[in-house]
Amino acid sequence: MPLPQTSEQMHKLVMLVDDDPVNLMVGKKVLAPHYQVLTSPGAESMFALLPRHKPDLILLDVSMPEISGFEAIQKLKADADWYTIPVIFLTGRSDQESEVQGLELGAIDYITKPFSPPLLLKRVELHLSLVDYQHHLERMVAEKTEDLLLLQYSTLDILAELADERDTVTGAHHERTYRCLAVFLEALRNDAVQKQHLQDYNIELVLRGSKLHDIGKIAVSDHILKKPARLEPEEFQEIQKHVEYGVKFITKLEQNSRDALFLTYAKTLAAYHHEKWNGSGYPYGLAGEAIPFLGRAMAIVDVYEALTAPRPYKEAFDHDTAMRIILENRGSHFDPALVEIFLKCADKLRAIPPVYSHAPIAT
Repeated sequence: MPLPQTSEQMHKLVMLVDDDPVNLMVGKKVLAPHYQVLTSPGAESMFALLPRHKPDLILLDVSMPEISGFEAIQKLKADADWYTIPVIFLTGRSDQESEVQGLELGAIDYITKPFSPPLLLKRVELHLSLVDYQHHLERMVAEKTEDLLLLQYSTLDILAELADERDTVTGAHHERTYRCLAVFLEALRNDAVQKQHLQDYNIELVLRGSKLHDIGKIAVSDHILKKPARLEPEEFQEIQKHVEYGVKFITKLEQNSRDALFLTYAKTLAAYHHEKWNGSGYPYGLAGEAIPFLGRAMAIVDVYEALTAPRPYKEAFDHDTAMRIILENRGSHFDPALVEIFLKCADKLRAIPPVYSHAPIAT
């Protein structure tokens, strides 16, 4: 009794490869009522068709002149575009050695010739169903993984916002530095010289990590963090510890996470964004290129945001004044080469809205 035809089946493409025209005719006659079928008289012809027609399943004859089925499957599995296509070998052989060889090369099954039409149809249906099920599981895993990542990112975003909420002086600092850093990194990636420093970084994850650069402020006491005036020297020494607290906090998160690359970036940004090019920064007193690249970039963005934001002890500087101050500190506070790129971002930076309330920036 023939299998019922479904619209889903008819969207499946089966490629039948055999040097025997009788086998091609018989196989197509059996499969065509249920699937789209493309026939090929040999492996060479198959490879000519594949760039235009990627099948859901290949039925591949083992014994063919010029290129055997064994040679053909090796080539298929070596190609990034084709290696996932399931292959069933067609063979008139009955020796176990050939079957083992084919399975070792990546075939999912063997069908002997001459074909038994019901068996051929059932085996094709079975393996296409298995492929669909595997794809379904892969989608489910990908969706669950994405859900977990979103939950993780959202949780850490809330922690970053919590740091801003506690620090009523600086407001939505992490949101605005995120925006400024995105503009700056784009410019760095487009620079012929500086782009080499970013080629191994995942920029999206760097930006996510940037939101945690001041997370250590959660551990700073309120009377210092919320003081509506300039800090005394001993108070400034205490608030400098937010770098140490932040690194410890992110390190603990790393230890309880798998493949959380953005936390590695976050720790770098947290640890080094207060270092200075001339070595007078904190907490490590690093100088020049001993400061990690992301730390040097974040240092500029962090100061720019602080300059253009109001404080209880100062008004917000306008954009042009902030850019002039950064230029004046080129070679002392900041990497001079990076300052040159930052200055080229002036128009885009000016367009970023100054948000100083606790309301998140609209995206």
